[in-house]
Amino acid sequence: MGAGIRPGRRGKGPDPVPLHHWAPRARPRAGQNSTELEVRRLRGALGPRPPALLLAVEDPWARLGSGGATLNALLVAAEHLSARAGCTVVTADVLRDARILILHMGRDFSFDDCGRAFTCLPAEEPGAPAEALVCNLDSLLGTMTHRVCVAWGRGPGGISWEGFQGVRVIAVPGSPEYARNHGVYLADEQGLVRDIIYKGTEARIQQCAGPDGTVPLVCGIVFFSSDAAEQLLATHVIPPLDACTYMGLDSGAPPIQLSLFFDIVLSMAGGMTEEDFVKGGSDASVRSARSVLWTALRGFPLSMACIPDASYDYMTTSASDHIRSLTLLPGSASRLRFCKTAHSHVDQPCLLEDGSSVTNCLLEGAVGLAAGSVIQHCHLQGPLEIGPGCLLSGLDVGSSPALRGCPLRDVVLQGHHVRLRDLPCRVFTLTGRLDDWQSPVEEATYLNVPWPEFFQRTGIREGDLWDAATLRRSRCLLSARLFPVLHAREALGLRDVLWLLAPAVAAGEQLARWRTAWRMSWQELLPCLDTAAELGTRQALFFLQGQRKVRRVLLGRQDSSLLPLARSAVHEGYHEAVLGTLDEVASTAGDAGVAARALACIAEVLGCMARGEGGLLSGPAANREWASAFACLERGDLASGVRELAAERQKWMSRPALLVRAARHYKGAEQILVRQAVMSSCQFVTVGQAELPPLGHWVQVACPARLDLSGGWSDTPPITYEHGGAVVDVAVLVDGCRPIGARVRRIAEPELRLVSLSGTPPSEALTELLCRELEDLQDYCQPHAPGALLKAAFICTQVVQFPSQKPLRVQLMESFGSGFEAHTWSTLPHGSGLGTSSILAGAVMASLYRAAGKAASTESLIHAVLHLEQRLTTGGGWQDQVGGLVPGIKIGRSKAQLPLRVEVEQILVPEGFTQTLNDHLLLVYTGKTRLARNLLQDVVRNWYARLPSIVQNTDALGLGNFSIHSIEVDTGGFSVEVVGCDTKDGAHPGEDGAV
Repeated sequence: MGAGIRPGRRGKGPDPVPLHHWAPRARPRAGQNSTELEVRRLRGALGPRPPALLLAVEDPWARLGSGGATLNALLVAAEHLSARAGCTVVTADVLRDARILILHMGRDFSFDDCGRAFTCLPAEEPGAPAEALVCNLDSLLGTMTHRVCVAWGRGPGGISWEGFQGVRVIAVPGSPEYARNHGVYLADEQGLVRDIIYKGTEARIQQCAGPDGTVPLVCGIVFFSSDAAEQLLATHVIPPLDACTYMGLDSGAPPIQLSLFFDIVLSMAGGMTEEDFVKGGSDASVRSARSVLWTALRGFPLSMACIPDASYDYMTTSASDHIRSLTLLPGSASRLRFCKTAHSHVDQPCLLEDGSSVTNCLLEGAVGLAAGSVIQHCHLQGPLEIGPGCLLSGLDVGSSPALRGCPLRDVVLQGHHVRLRDLPCRVFTLTGRLDDWQSPVEEATYLNVPWPEFFQRTGIREGDLWDAATLRRSRCLLSARLFPVLHAREALGLRDVLWLLAPAVAAGEQLARWRTAWRMSWQELLPCLDTAAELGTRQALFFLQGQRKVRRVLLGRQDSSLLPLARSAVHEGYHEAVLGTLDEVASTAGDAGVAARALACIAEVLGCMARGEGGLLSGPAANREWASAFACLERGDLASGVRELAAERQKWMSRPALLVRAARHYKGAEQILVRQAVMSSCQFVTVGQAELPPLGHWVQVACPARLDLSGGWSDTPPITYEHGGAVVDVAVLVDGCRPIGARVRRIAEPELRLVSLSGTPPSEALTELLCRELEDLQDYCQPHAPGALLKAAFICTQVVQFPSQKPLRVQLMESFGSGFEAHTWSTLPHGSGLGTSSILAGAVMASLYRAAGKAASTESLIHAVLHLEQRLTTGGGWQDQVGGLVPGIKIGRSKAQLPLRVEVEQILVPEGFTQTLNDHLLLVYTGKTRLARNLLQDVVRNWYARLPSIVQNTDALGLGNFSIHSIEVDTGGFSVEVVGCDTKDGAHPGEDGAV
């Protein structure tokens, strides 16, 4: 049951959730409830604008009723808001601009030690920012946020909030048969409530039916305008309503029990008279309270909104109802989607029958579960067979031996954390699915058989369960001392209740042991339940199965995101366990791809631990403290590298700035492994011998730019070898020219001259470098260093061996008898997005190979550029060089495998298509640069996190319809030509010629 108080100015509708202030009305476990709410706030479960104030309010009396609890919670919220506003006394004015949600957490629940609010549902929310169990509380908040509380006007639920005044109740349609045991609203044609009927006659219920035959059921949601909330708050100082609040308790007022619906809301029903309403009170104090409420609230209109296609599930004390609610799919209008296994690791899922449900469990080995049965919060080891109609909850792995060979059918078996003063202990309870807790022994069953039959089968006597002084009508399952708690000489376990299912021949020894144990009834156990311990055990089990999920997803190469789990682990203090599991996977996988993803996940965990502080995760990753670990990874010693990374990580955990820097180094380690994976493409680089061009003769290469029409980013490592890639490219001329080029020639001096031109030769030189020693090449892997691309090209083509014991001059003279001069240029703007850098790398390598007397095919050049960009540490994929080195329109493909191989296929187009395309292409440069390196970091990070959006996009990248935008198609491809030397530059005077 819940009461939503949504103050707003008179005549206006309420604002949408999320709400600013939230005051759950709690059982006497307010501290633990407050902790659970805070965890939900941290993981974003309370909306993008979480409440400014979270309160867990304990009822001042044991049986206060929903109405008294609402008034007390409203008072506590108003008191806190008044203090925040600087007031010295409680003032109702603070409600004027406040938005408050009061949630009633419900009474104790026989089938969940944490109560109805924290009863878990067999559901997962893949889109949630943090992974967590879904409880009734979360479901209700989701329903309120997405279905009921909407902005001005009419929302998805069909509720109009415009002009809202007074109080509004929310109803759901139900059948008249269901309504016989519940409450229904009697409303007029304008939607104003005339009466609230509880367990009415068939004729009375039929009066409430609509045209479709359904009746509006009371579902527990009520909205108060600010005026109505102020008037309700004002009654807390008027006797006897003051007894509903903690202030009344502290003032010595006698307790009073009030209903939210039948004592507070009913006072505003249009069909009620003051005399009938007041006389309806159960005793004099309630009648007096009703009189006060009539005076305070009668002037407010009570309207009703019925949500079409909605459903309402009342959580009864029936085990059959509870099991049914956890195994039947919710209605189509529900935002939740139930699943057979939710947040669970199951070794053999094929043994779970359809219609069963497993939530927050670890089921190892062969564990069979029949249809219509539920397992929650259990760690079990097979072989086990659970029959139909069962509910198992709270059983640890030590319970498994006792369950083997024990026939379970139509039973509820639960493990409980109990605290007897300062003594924690475990207690197991066993009941039947058909048992009624409160029916007297003469009319009821235990373990689904009449009590006399149970007594005869087990040898237990009535006197063992109830004292002689216990009245016959009070002898029921709720008060039966059935469940062993402590034993003077032996440890107790699950067998001490399972024997109750056994025939008499096997019960003799167990009966004696049972009789000598100190036993308690469920009624006596309830106040001793240790909710904090139970929630802690569920949390530990959740992250234990979460660690199994980490292994399963990474080793199975599944496209599931682990980022929500990482966020939850950080929020709830389980990050060390998750980090340890990731270390284990990375070091033992034996696969560089799996290890790289594991290291990327560690970086994400460290980033989450920084909680948005400490800077960006992208940044430098070459601190000397990490060099030893990086060296292990570079030489292929994965296990040692991961161990050293983990040891170094421990020194960087103290504050956000260090965590972010550590995360950057884990990304650096990940890039080492990605680089090694991409390097596998080197085996597809085949270099032959060619005639060495004469000294001083230029080898010049000119390349087109490229446009990618479909599949962009699918060529990017690691996506390209983990998922596979397919990109449609077109080579294009810009202003009728190939805008990207390079030229190389041999020179007499044994040195390297590296020149960047401002345009096509003979344009002015922008930068010039002279390399005479190998040390001059050592910054080749720093992309922003001058001449880094050219330096890397000399190394990757093996024109220069680096590192080497031989000096640069010696290498050049021994292999070529000369040095080299290399020029590069591009007439495209920097960061144009037309593939300049990779195409330029292809042009440099093509000219350098030829100038060095070598020959490489286009396919070899495509893979050689992949190698170069990894050595250069810019990363990058293969689509740019495919687009610029292969003419026309083509498709490049790579399979989801290593070694990485790119295959290119020309796309044949109809005659005249190319000219038509040229006539409709136009390049417009906006002046805004787009650096691929920056974009690449985000793409790779999102891919390793397997964010649903990028997985969906990657899956959708295909060869469907696409449009071609811009420029002119180049059908000739890149050109390589050897031309005579320029006599003006003095490269080698006296030798001018052409080849």
